[in-house]
Amino acid sequence: MADQPWFREGLRFECTQCGNCCTGAPGFVWVTNDEIAALAKRLHMAVEAFERKYVRKVGVRKSLIEYDNGDCVFFDPQTRHCGVYEERPRQCRTWPFWDSNVKTPEAWKETCQVCPGSGRGTLIPVEKILEQLAVIRL
Repeated sequence: MADQPWFREGLRFECTQCGNCCTGAPGFVWVTNDEIAALAKRLHMAVEAFERKYVRKVGVRKSLIEYDNGDCVFFDPQTRHCGVYEERPRQCRTWPFWDSNVKTPEAWKETCQVCPGSGRGTLIPVEKILEQLAVIRL
């Protein structure tokens, strides 16, 4: 039983489309070359042009740029939706099931305080959560 995560019974989550995970304090939305290519294709841009306009280098990694207020460059404040939702990066697709959010019950409680969909809605089985955790380490 000790090798089971604390959330072995699953966790509740249902996206409310609030946009809170796309806005706020500055940070990073890490992107891979494959994700950059998919986003460029979605926007009918050459990869190089897309990178010049929407990507910044952070050490050896790449991140989407943000507006001065910390909002993701693809977040539409009018609709409060993502402008590239179908091609959003894996970091966005796996929210809120990041290591930092589910490390402890206390960390999950903090996540539930900032994300209105966390802790509510559909019970996500532990297997699905572990699958999401394996996609990216944040």
